Amino acid sequence: MNPADDAAKADLRRYLQEGRDALLWKLDGLAEHDVRRPLTPTGTNLLGLVKHLAGVESGYFGEVFGRDFPEPLPWTQDGAEDNADMWATAEESVEDVTGLYRRVWAHSDATIAELPLDAPGEVPWWRPETRAVTLQRILLHVVAETHRHAGHADLVRELVDGEAGLRASNTNLPGGDAAWWSAYRARLQAVADATRGGGTR
Repeated sequence: MNPADDAAKADLRRYLQEGRDALLWKLDGLAEHDVRRPLTPTGTNLLGLVKHLAGVESGYFGEVFGRDFPEPLPWTQDGAEDNADMWATAEESVEDVTGLYRRVWAHSDATIAELPLDAPGEVPWWRPETRAVTLQRILLHVVAETHRHAGHADLVRELVDGEAGLRASNTNLPGGDAAWWSAYRARLQAVADATRGGGTR
């Protein structure tokens, strides 16, 4: 592998890890009830997002490259209940799900470390004409999916207890107090209200 490929792989791996860490941080300090609460009409919940991404990584960095993750994940198999990967059952503890996610990371990271970016793989659940992939394409795909779901977790956590921010070391938010945020939200609401009756896009 040439130095440019090494650098590109390191960048992609770093962005992947930042998404993983951000997702798990959104569970910190919450009661078990709160990490399981479905807070959108489609049931989005924090622990379910973690479970879903464990399944995503286990497939993309496992089966796709002939390096199956060694633990069975029944919710990823044919015949599983719809959306079974998007919530944790009563028998699946927070530690079970987050621990699984970390074990999947280790398996994924070994695949990333051992294969070149142009290593071929096949995604059997994609359309036949798009199934042939490389490690680079899968890294890009999984980075994008991980950050998308970390964004979902941002919103769900804010709905749970008002906590928001990018990461523990940098919220990436203005430093306003509760009064500032209340006034800011009211201003946005007033702008939105002024457009009522304006139709849809």
